[in-house]
Amino acid sequence: MDEQQTTAQNSKKILCIEDERFISDLYARALTNAGYDVTVVNDGELGLHHASSNNFDIILLDIMLPTINGVDMLYKLKSEHVTPALRSKVIITTNLDQKEEIRKQVEELADGYLIKAEITPKQLVSYLQQLG
Repeated sequence: MDEQQTTAQNSKKILCIEDERFISDLYARALTNAGYDVTVVNDGELGLHHASSNNFDIILLDIMLPTINGVDMLYKLKSEHVTPALRSKVIITTNLDQKEEIRKQVEELADGYLIKAEITPKQLVSYLQQLG
């Protein structure tokens, strides 16, 4: 554990809000190995609490979550009433096929939109590295 903390001290902080443990474990392992400091949360309300802290560079946000779904959370995070304004980049991760108008609204608010079934953990790392 100390080794991960040492490597991660100068890295970007990622909040992964994902209720499917298999996927969150895959993402966390790949991102930690790439030098990111990863926090995993598996519940919408807890995820919203963490995300609102503004302590993360990137938020990976699943749409289907217990307590608050990812779409509602995205609207709350990107609302002009959130103080301070969210500085994190929000990347939606989903396997859910959205209706076209909902997907368009979500893509406009989010900084990225990824289909989990179409991206490997290695590709996720590459995608996040390109975000800067």
